[in-house]
Amino acid sequence: MRPGGKVRRQARREPRLVLPTILRPRAGDFLLIGEEEMLKRDTGRAGKRALSAAVLLLLPLLAACASLTLGRYSLSPGELLSALTGTGNDPQARTVLMNIRLPRVVLALLVGGGLSAAGTAFQSLFANPLATPDTLGVASGASLGAALGLLLGFGLAAVQVLALAGGVLAVALTWLVSAGPQRRSIVTMVLAGLIMSSLFSALISLVKYVADPESQLPSITYWLMGSLSSADWGSLALGAPFLLGGTAVLLALRWRLNILPLSEDEAKATGVNLLALRTAVILAATMITAACVSMCGQVGWVGLLIPHICRMVFGGNNQRLVPASVCVGAAFLVIVDTLARTMTAAEVPISILTAIIGAPVFVALLRRTGGWSL
Repeated sequence: MRPGGKVRRQARREPRLVLPTILRPRAGDFLLIGEEEMLKRDTGRAGKRALSAAVLLLLPLLAACASLTLGRYSLSPGELLSALTGTGNDPQARTVLMNIRLPRVVLALLVGGGLSAAGTAFQSLFANPLATPDTLGVASGASLGAALGLLLGFGLAAVQVLALAGGVLAVALTWLVSAGPQRRSIVTMVLAGLIMSSLFSALISLVKYVADPESQLPSITYWLMGSLSSADWGSLALGAPFLLGGTAVLLALRWRLNILPLSEDEAKATGVNLLALRTAVILAATMITAACVSMCGQVGWVGLLIPHICRMVFGGNNQRLVPASVCVGAAFLVIVDTLARTMTAAEVPISILTAIIGAPVFVALLRRTGGWSL
């Protein structure tokens, strides 16, 4: 007998397990099970995305409604609804709401959302987490234009026009300076932006130096610190189209913003004209920042802080990141502006509060992530 032969005979004698036909697995069963699992996952993801979108849309709306009720002339939710619909019997409440508080809240929503979108786009464009809407010097140029308008005693509309022109001029000079004998690069644009920002900041200091210390200098200084107190429907009609237009462009191009950090060859492989895309993003962010400065002065930290917070929550995909930044930034600035006008008898400049709130939060984000990362 061969070694192991007995074992083989015993194995042959064991009855085989034969499944009934109805229990036998078919070739397509595993595919059907996989498709069902994928369908469940897709449905769950779609539900989560819908819930996130609803929360993001409600966040600025709830912040705006709460802000409209707060202030020295407080309103209950019922009085707010009556004043908005014009069915109330208190004309003073409707006057305060429609002429003072509502334009200010609308401006805060627009500025917060626009600066957050511009900051997100610039951080993708320059592949730098420290990029802000003022990277190319647009805020400094717009501030110089506004300071010149206040120095010359122009009205609010003329000051806004000069601020818009100053922002466009700063970016145009940055674009020209960055064009050297070789092809324009991101690094040269950033360096040119720093140069233009320093130049326009020096010119602002010169304007403040020659301004009258009693009548002109305080208004220029207060404007540069940023405030939404001068918001009205006229200023919104002049600056809001530029701000809304720039934000709409960035939202429309949000899925292409992921291509911006790529090189020229990699971008060509995707079929996208990288130069045209960069130009469109720069122009849109310039319109947003210049319009914001023209309406309420310099507002810092919003375009730097909000994209980082949203990136930690929603990830680095700009298709979701840009809308999330717009909604969170709008709600954030509404809350900060409400604090600025209610926490003390005298209104606090909004840039002071954004810096006080933004710096500790940014330090906490830095300690949590362990370094700067996109």
